[in-house]
Amino acid sequence: MADTMQFDLVSPERRLLSTEATSVQIPGADGDLTAMPNHAPLITTLRPGILTVETAKGTEQFVVTGGFAEIGESLSVLAEKALPRADVDQATYEALVDEAHRIYQQTKETAEHPGLVDDAVKLLQDMVAVGTHIGLDPKQPSI
Repeated sequence: MADTMQFDLVSPERRLLSTEATSVQIPGADGDLTAMPNHAPLITTLRPGILTVETAKGTEQFVVTGGFAEIGESLSVLAEKALPRADVDQATYEALVDEAHRIYQQTKETAEHPGLVDDAVKLLQDMVAVGTHIGLDPKQPSI
């Protein structure tokens, strides 16, 4: 039984990490989950949150805003946007929340189905919660 699995994190801009991991904590849209070697195959969508990767060299964290994770023999995360946790300062966090708020406002104005607005509110709330989770001053946009 292998005690590591290949892990790849990519965003549209770049490959952020490619390494052997012992576990990866994923902010899944249906709840957080931890993937380890020999995990059952699964594809899940991501919600805004912290992706934590455990390797032989230590722990690495990334702020993700959404995307997909595919778990199989290896684990691949295709993030809409991903930033190393160390790179997320107050200004960067506020820009991410502002972007989520713009998406909410646009969806509220144009959506024909109320469920889409609910999804946009959830996205915004999850993005606000990321600030609290990483120790930044949470930004509270109006809904």
